[in-house]
Amino acid sequence: MTAKSPGAAPPQEPGVKMTPMFEQYLRIKQEHPGTLLFYRMGDFYELFFDDARTAARELQITLTSRNKQSDNPVPMAGVPHHSYWDYAARLLDKGYRVAVCDQVQDPREAKGLVERQVTRVLTPGTLVEDENLDAKDHNYLCALYFDADKDAGGLAWADVSTGEWSGLAAARQEQLWQWLAKLGPSEILLPVGHEPPRSHQGLARRVNHLPARSHFDLAAATRHVLRDQGVADLAALDLADKPQLVQAMGAILVYLRQTQMREDFRLAPFKPLNLARHLLLDDVTERNLELFRRLDGSRGRGTLWAVLDATLTPMGGRLLAGRLRMPWKDLAPIVKTQDCVRLFVEDDTLRADLRTLLDSVYDLERLVTRIRMNRATPRDFVALRGSLGALPGLRERLAGAVETHADDAPAALRQLLGGWDSLDDYATLLHRALEDSPPPVVTEGGLFRRGYHPELDELMDLTDHGQAQVQGLLEAERAASGLDKLKLGFNRVFGYYFELPKSLADKAPYHFTRRQTLANCERYATPQLAELEERILHAADRRKELEFALFKELRAGVAEAAHRFLDMAQRLAAIDCWQGLAETARRRGWTRPELHDGLDVTIREGRHPVVEAMQGTAGYIPNDLHLTQDKRLLVITGPNMAGKSTVLRQAAIICILAQIGSYVPAASASIGLADRIFSRVGASDNLAEGQSTFMVEMSETARILRQAGARSLVILDEIGRGTSTFDGLALAWAVVEELAARGKGGVRTLFATHYHELTALEGEIPGVANFNVAVREYRDEIIFLRRMVPGPSDRSYGIQVAQLAGVPRRVVARAKDILAGLEARSGGAHSVLALAAPAQGLLPGLAPPAPPAAPQAPAAPDIPPRVRAFMDELERLEVDRLTPIEALNFLYTWKATTLCPPCEDD
Repeated sequence: MTAKSPGAAPPQEPGVKMTPMFEQYLRIKQEHPGTLLFYRMGDFYELFFDDARTAARELQITLTSRNKQSDNPVPMAGVPHHSYWDYAARLLDKGYRVAVCDQVQDPREAKGLVERQVTRVLTPGTLVEDENLDAKDHNYLCALYFDADKDAGGLAWADVSTGEWSGLAAARQEQLWQWLAKLGPSEILLPVGHEPPRSHQGLARRVNHLPARSHFDLAAATRHVLRDQGVADLAALDLADKPQLVQAMGAILVYLRQTQMREDFRLAPFKPLNLARHLLLDDVTERNLELFRRLDGSRGRGTLWAVLDATLTPMGGRLLAGRLRMPWKDLAPIVKTQDCVRLFVEDDTLRADLRTLLDSVYDLERLVTRIRMNRATPRDFVALRGSLGALPGLRERLAGAVETHADDAPAALRQLLGGWDSLDDYATLLHRALEDSPPPVVTEGGLFRRGYHPELDELMDLTDHGQAQVQGLLEAERAASGLDKLKLGFNRVFGYYFELPKSLADKAPYHFTRRQTLANCERYATPQLAELEERILHAADRRKELEFALFKELRAGVAEAAHRFLDMAQRLAAIDCWQGLAETARRRGWTRPELHDGLDVTIREGRHPVVEAMQGTAGYIPNDLHLTQDKRLLVITGPNMAGKSTVLRQAAIICILAQIGSYVPAASASIGLADRIFSRVGASDNLAEGQSTFMVEMSETARILRQAGARSLVILDEIGRGTSTFDGLALAWAVVEELAARGKGGVRTLFATHYHELTALEGEIPGVANFNVAVREYRDEIIFLRRMVPGPSDRSYGIQVAQLAGVPRRVVARAKDILAGLEARSGGAHSVLALAAPAQGLLPGLAPPAPPAAPQAPAAPDIPPRVRAFMDELERLEVDRLTPIEALNFLYTWKATTLCPPCEDD
């Protein structure tokens, strides 16, 4: 990777004796620059020169040297060959690439140096082994190419572990990077000289720069794509007018052939992304809604995924995750999914039986991919066999359900069963062929059952019962010759032999050949004994060779049927996805939503699924939501901690769940389909890219205003709070005007704000309506009711919230005095209309009143001199020029001398 490139091959350092081994090593190293070379020597993979120093530092292994007695010993570090993967995986996690150099010649046959070559280059985006992959998430390798001269670009992505790949073309580079950030790839391929834009610098550590001439050339890319897909023309793939996407695809194919060391490597059929079919969620919205990760970047509890996922197979989990990232926006596929989920929700016994059967199914997609790439272990085939064992039972149970519910059986389920393939032929083959617990390594033998192959059975008998066969030959010779004193012996010089006393030597059978004469006996060999001995002595080696050959034959046979296995993997994924949604709905009491092509949204007793899961259902207070023609943009007020952000997020999440075909956390819901969902919630700096909280907020708001349309759903939380009060109010006001005026009737929007002046817009701008998250005041304290009700909040209750947070009583009391003075001199919330003249006709009929006088600060009688001095100093302070340590020093001094003097009460 760019940030962790070890560099080119080390030079021939002065004084280092260039033995044939080092010459071979350096030649191979030069062929694979930018990698750490694991060079196989006997039972170890060794690293030399700078690679050894890097590996020793990063892996905390011993750095030693070769030719220790030399004036210039060569740095060396090594790892055992049988456990090299653990070390390589740690290096991959740190951003390195690893070239695995194996012995490709039997050392016993080598005349001189054993031949070696790199058999694979390990990179984060090309892994296929389960140990380093999230079972229910994709591991994407992405390639992006943008032609600035033509204002056109393409982004392609592939999950090498499953063979799936897709891509899209776009005229804006920013759109490609947004999608790339959403995909979260492990590795990004870019032409040399191209860098991530400033807004996506966080992806820079995953970038791998490749020469444009060798990897992104259009003519070469076209040849690679046509060969990989088995078509004669790009038009067959809908790529004829997307040259930049073809270049990105070509880069992936070239890179995979270079890293996998296979010219015959193939991906699955390419499926370009059809944006017209999906509800679009950009990376910001996905992050703000905490669909897969919490805002701090961590996974697990606190995310929608942790609540939603009840799938049992990796394929089902990945399908559900893909649906959650890209829900549908067409009604037909949503209803088909809902019908299947309904069947499993209503039939608990059916769902339980399916879950039992699916629990025995392994990751068919990744198993078959490893088999096709010759990277499968014997245990992968046992896992494959176990997965096939569940297919007949699944089909029988599903067919029975369809028959039972003949009148309303889901069409999608009928279609799925129509092409069902239980793969009985391969299930039978694998059961007949493989042992239940084969060794992890192919070359060790012990893979196959008796009865699978006649010659192998014979070799098994020889290795397991060879001595018994020799003893049987002895008994046969005794019986044939009548020589009861005939014995059997063995030594390292002559091997097996028959032995007779001297007195019986003249009675030795004619086919006995004398091998040795001793004082008291004669030793003989026979053709049968010599042949049996030869077979026994070589049976172990021959057995391993034959088992390896049979394993390759079995692997090739399964690989030829890969399309059948992958088709069933997709069917199992769909079943698992449906039952998983049903299990979650049943477990959490969700209901089936109604979807329609209109714009109205009605949710009765909606709940935020994550908040409900974390705090329990007993104390959770649900909320209703109505977005109609006359209430298209809701201005939601209320104090901090009252639950405004929860209401916003739960509305977006319920719409997303509905459009993946899931049930939703509500008593009932009728939802007009959305084509995009945007969110601007939470506060975050992007210090690495030099962006303040306010800059991030404005960037996200700008994205929404550029892209939101009539069918979008927008949730906005506290726009404008990162700047001065009047600047922030003006920006928030203008955003409301823009969203309310867009399209025919405005964009469906939930707008949470502390600017109570915006509540004056109800009745002035069509479609704007006020709601608030209610609180009650009791004895100068507030109680959060968590219920959204019509109308504006009467005030912010900020001082009461500060009191709840533990702000000193004296400061709270002084804040109340200042607030009373400000309110006494304010013209009221509605007078703020005077600040906004009709902009571009957005507020027809609203005449611009005279600007109000600037509010005066309230009189502050009896302010102590030390407090007055503090206020003067605060006014003079240039906040933008303060360093963090200076700010802390100021706070410490003020607290000690002004706010909390020792002589006063807290």
